[in-house]
Amino acid sequence: MACPFFTDERLKDGQNGGTLDGEGNEDTPCMSYRNYLQLDQLLDCVKPTSEMFGKELVHDEHLFIITHQAYELWFKQIIFELDSVRKLFSSEAIDENRMLRITSRLNRIVVILKLLVDQIVILETMAPLDFMEFRRYLSSASGFQSVQFRVIENKLGVKNEHRVNFSKEKYITVFPDKKSIDMILQSEEEPSLCCLVQKWLERTPGLEKDGFNFWKKFEDSVQAQIETLKTQIELETNERIKEELKTEHSQKKETFEGLFDIERHNAFVARGERRFSHRALQGALMVSLYREEPRFNQPFHILTQLTDIDACITKWRYNHVLMVQRMIGSHKLGTGGSSGYWYLRSTLSDRYKVFVDLCNLSQFLIPACYIPPLTPQMKYRLSIKEESKRSE
Repeated sequence: MACPFFTDERLKDGQNGGTLDGEGNEDTPCMSYRNYLQLDQLLDCVKPTSEMFGKELVHDEHLFIITHQAYELWFKQIIFELDSVRKLFSSEAIDENRMLRITSRLNRIVVILKLLVDQIVILETMAPLDFMEFRRYLSSASGFQSVQFRVIENKLGVKNEHRVNFSKEKYITVFPDKKSIDMILQSEEEPSLCCLVQKWLERTPGLEKDGFNFWKKFEDSVQAQIETLKTQIELETNERIKEELKTEHSQKKETFEGLFDIERHNAFVARGERRFSHRALQGALMVSLYREEPRFNQPFHILTQLTDIDACITKWRYNHVLMVQRMIGSHKLGTGGSSGYWYLRSTLSDRYKVFVDLCNLSQFLIPACYIPPLTPQMKYRLSIKEESKRSE
């Protein structure tokens, strides 16, 4: 099928008679490309302040406005996709069709975020001196006031206690209108994607203690690996290699003790170093280790996409920090009253990574030879869509 907008010459000229796909239908109202996209309203939104309040238009302000408006349009699409994914995750049972929709929509979010990262390059075609020509007209307007970006953060799962306060104030105080505040408060109250993913991972087949009991088998395998390393140390005669093995043994023991001890795990969560519940982390690790099993294939892709979302947002923040430093330097205040560069730089830490547990999951992976083998019953269970009724 040809491009839906231009298959009928009359539509290009804005004339009556025909639908968007060029097929006449008396019951279908006439629609032109311009009207369908509401281009008159959309394009009329570009109103440079320098032209309104200054003597003449500052050329680069036009680019500045369009770039940020494009960001907001993509933010709207990300929210739309996030809401649909959250709804799919809200179900107790997620069948294969839903899994495909989840991976497809999460992938779309990742692709959009990659586009937003690259879009900063367009703003960088603007010289700092050109930006200064119209910056004074921005008054207190700041990107910090993007309601949609805050909603995205909340819907993903950024918690208030992990945020860096804006000019010693909570982030919501910069929004003076009730509509914006209501949108943000609602996004805080709704179950975040992070919470829904945790509940989903907690239901990972194979975690049941009266079944396959993955966690006990995994812990036994790790202990066997640590004991093997201890034996290597005792047998090693080269002092340099022996010291390296001792360091590796100490680090591995400390790492896995912090994983298996639920009280230490909860302490990590309390400090903001981890986000997932202990059981959700177990599920994520099991999916990663047995990702080649048919039933875990798509869940593994979902975990990868969630990690990519965190990575893309972090890259976007980082590129934004570099651009701000280039445009106004490190010590000039932001237009909204923040510390500018230093505030933005503080948002690059792990406290803003919603799926930080997935990002750090690789430190708990073990060599393939130590991965607990699946029982025939568990192998069968992971090879079909529905759970097997066979006992483990």
